[in-house]
Amino acid sequence: MFHRFRRWLTTDVALDLGTTCTRLATPGRGVVLEEPSVIALETGSRRILGRGTCVGTLAKQMLGRTPDSISAVQPIREGAITDFELCEAMLAYFFKKALRSANSRPRVVVTVPSGLSPVERRAVFTSVERAGAGRVFLLPVTKAATIGGGLPISEPLASMVCDLGGGTTQVAVLSLGDEVAGETLRLAGDHLDRAIAESMRRRHSLRISPATAEQLKIEIGSAVSLDRELSLEIRGLDTISGVARKLVVTSEDVRSALEEPLQWIVQAIRRVVEKSHPQLVADLADTGIVLTGGTSQLRGIDQYLREQIGVPVRLDHDPERTVIRGALICLEHFDLWRESLVTDGR
Repeated sequence: MFHRFRRWLTTDVALDLGTTCTRLATPGRGVVLEEPSVIALETGSRRILGRGTCVGTLAKQMLGRTPDSISAVQPIREGAITDFELCEAMLAYFFKKALRSANSRPRVVVTVPSGLSPVERRAVFTSVERAGAGRVFLLPVTKAATIGGGLPISEPLASMVCDLGGGTTQVAVLSLGDEVAGETLRLAGDHLDRAIAESMRRRHSLRISPATAEQLKIEIGSAVSLDRELSLEIRGLDTISGVARKLVVTSEDVRSALEEPLQWIVQAIRRVVEKSHPQLVADLADTGIVLTGGTSQLRGIDQYLREQIGVPVRLDHDPERTVIRGALICLEHFDLWRESLVTDGR
């Protein structure tokens, strides 16, 4: 009776607080909000534009297009909150937009990278509570991805997940409901974009925006050779002449730019495998690795990792939402998963 009354009075929330995208989900409704983790400000006053509404999708449209008087800011970098006040304001706006009751203080399960320091974890508690949450619980991203991916996390069998997000790559081997070995690499989709932009500048003397680099990654990027190589015409600033110039970029160009950061990801996976018990490593020969996160949609990355690591690799059916699905499952079966959640001790 108490639980039914509580669900009527307030709405519990699963929150995937990502570097590039924030997602909210509620029991019975699923994902109710999915917007970029960006906020637009007046540079001097730090006042949010649009009377506090220039957050998320609208703010992202301003990235790279704002005058000096306006700045588009990402309050989360490499999985950690870098600006308390802006993150609080962003979350308050998202809660108000997505939740039915503006007066409720929901119980919130937040997914966070495993490698956060105590100070970074405290920043999450503080920002989410001040944004309007009642009680806040933290859930490691790798555990959420394992649950959301439908892996047998509670069985005495190795389950390995590699979450390739926007700001972090998180790799873990889990067994009997807990993490056996893991590593958080502060390198992911944003770093791939920067690698592409740097390659264009170095090899073609062309300076491009982060948005153009991301477009190259999505439209023609790949981790392995393609049966039919792709090309895309882009525009940028010639670093020698100082004028705008067009350039046709091929998928081979992008693949070459991504070679080094992809190798860093491979090395992180290998380190996690090496830290695991031999019996669990033997399990991985059958169970393999499940890829989640938006960056896992890079063409051929499953094949690339399979060839590099030597174990089966598969891509989750909806990799961008795997983590929020796992957090929502924990929220819907809160009593069963409560011991897996981290609280602030109050």
